[in-house]
Amino acid sequence: MSAISEREWKRALTSILEELEKQQLTKMLDCLETIPQSQKTGRFRENLPRKIIQHYGPEESVSAVNAAIDQIPRRDSVVQDLLRPFVDKLKNKQEKENKGKKRKRDPDEEEERSAADQQKSCRPDTDGLARTWIFIRELRSSGEPPEKAIVGKVVKKSGLRSFQTKKKAKRFFFYVAVADETASVKVMVYGKKRYEEIKEENFYTFRKLIKDEKGFKVIEQSKVSQTSSVQVPEELEMEARELIYSESPVYTIAKAKLSAEKTAVSVEGTVTEVDPEVRRAKTTMRQHFRMKDDTDSIRICMWDENTNQCKDLAVGDVVKVTNVKTEHYHGTVSLSSTGFTRIHKV
Repeated sequence: MSAISEREWKRALTSILEELEKQQLTKMLDCLETIPQSQKTGRFRENLPRKIIQHYGPEESVSAVNAAIDQIPRRDSVVQDLLRPFVDKLKNKQEKENKGKKRKRDPDEEEERSAADQQKSCRPDTDGLARTWIFIRELRSSGEPPEKAIVGKVVKKSGLRSFQTKKKAKRFFFYVAVADETASVKVMVYGKKRYEEIKEENFYTFRKLIKDEKGFKVIEQSKVSQTSSVQVPEELEMEARELIYSESPVYTIAKAKLSAEKTAVSVEGTVTEVDPEVRRAKTTMRQHFRMKDDTDSIRICMWDENTNQCKDLAVGDVVKVTNVKTEHYHGTVSLSSTGFTRIHKV
C-alpha cells in the first residue's frame, strides 16, 4: 500500500508549482528527466501535477520533485511546508522496510556501509530517497556517460579557447576541474555563454554529460545548474587544480637561481630550516622554509593559504615543491608560492 495519498499529494503539488516563478518551473521540468523533452510543451503544463504523477507514480514523484526543488533551489518554508509532510511519510516507510530486512553483517560490510553513509552526509539532503546523482569516483570507475547527474565544486576553470568546425565556423570551449568528497574529474565544456555562467569556487549539478576518447564533456544538450555546497577535502581540491594547470618543469636549485625573475619552476630537495611562525600582516600571511639539493640551497616563501602546507613540514623532509616562481631582491634569489604551489613529500 502506498504511503502517499495521490489526492493529497496532487493538491500539495499544485500549490508548490503555483509558488514557482516561470524560470524556476522551467528548471524543475529540466530536472524531471523521466518525462520526455518533447512532451514538456505549453499544453503539457496545463495539468502539470497530474502528468508528473502519471509519469513517476505517487511515491517516486515525491522523490523526484524533492530532488528538483533542492536543485532550483527553493528551500524556503513556503515550499518546504507543503513538500515536507510527504517526504517524511516516504522516509518513514523506507525506514520500516529497512528494519524488516535487517540481517547480521560482517565487520567489513559494516565498515563499507559506514563510509558510504559518511559520504552521503556531505551531500544536499535527499532524506534517504533514491539518489538522482552519482559520486565522481563512481563516474571515473565506470568510464561511461552517466545516466545520473554529478554534483561538485568547480575548483578551477581554464581560459576560454576556440576552434574551427569543418565548415570554418568558430566555436568556443574551456575546461573545468570538478571535485566532490570522493574524487575529481576534468570536464570539457562547450560554449562562450557557459564560460560566463560557470564560476570557480561555486557548486554545480552537471546532467547529461557525454564521453568520447578525450573524456567527459558538457555539450549543448547537457544541463548545468548551480546548487548547494558539498564538502570537498583539501587534498582533492589540490588534485583538481592540477588537472587544469600542469606542473612547472623541475629545475635544480642552482638552475632556478640563474633563471629570470618570475620564472615558473618546480624544485626537489631536503628541508634544512622551517620558520616556526606564520608572519601576519593586515591582509597577508607568509611563512618561510629553506631547502637544498646537490647543487645549492634556496629560501621559499609560502603565502596566505599556502602556509597551511607548512604545518607538517620538518627539517630532514625530502620534498618536491611545484609551481613556484623566482623572486629577485638585491642580488638574492628566492622562490615564492603561487595559487598552484604544492608541497609533496617524496
